[in-house]
Amino acid sequence: MSAGEYRRLVGALAAAARERDARLAEAERSYQDGAAAEAAAVVLTDTSVVEAERRAQAAATTVVEVDQEAGRIWDELRRSAGLWARLRRVGEMPLPGSAAEAPGESVEADAAALLDGAAKRIGTVGRGAPRAPLPRWLLPLLPPLGAAAATMTGLVAGGLVTMAQFDSELSWPLRLLGWLTFLVAPFTGVPPAALWVRRQFGSRLDSGAFGLIVLGGMAAGCGLSLLFAR
Repeated sequence: MSAGEYRRLVGALAAAARERDARLAEAERSYQDGAAAEAAAVVLTDTSVVEAERRAQAAATTVVEVDQEAGRIWDELRRSAGLWARLRRVGEMPLPGSAAEAPGESVEADAAALLDGAAKRIGTVGRGAPRAPLPRWLLPLLPPLGAAAATMTGLVAGGLVTMAQFDSELSWPLRLLGWLTFLVAPFTGVPPAALWVRRQFGSRLDSGAFGLIVLGGMAAGCGLSLLFAR
């Protein structure tokens, strides 16, 4: 073997050794990168498990708190609803209905909002509970409301009196019922106005509002009296 051939063989051996070292280094880097990615995935999974456990514990705590608050509100409802609740025989607190699946935070917020709304509505029912004042712009509308209700009631009363003229057997009962209806006509606007004010504004009629409604009803009654007198 000549010296030139020997040098070529040594060079080829050195090149093969360098290629082997490069591939070993690349394999080592790939292994390290894969191990780091797997470790990151394990850490992320552990974090997700811890977060899920935290949300489960928070949901369990919320369920207990909601049950306690619902029981308190139900007891308050039975105490504050008065005669109407006793007539309807309000029993034990009903079981909760099925709720749609939603993230934990939204479920807690919805439960809190529902309980707050129920507590506010029940709180306004109790005797002596503070109510929102009547809006000032509503006061000029009360006399026309009373006048409209009194007018409709007065027309019904006039119809009863008119029917009494055509029925001799029921003449006096119909006439008496008609005049009694006419007497209560100025006050017939109070119940619908009170219901509207309570549901729409969370308030109640005071003595001034009551007087405005009756004043409008009396004005309408006087107008109907003059109309029927002709």
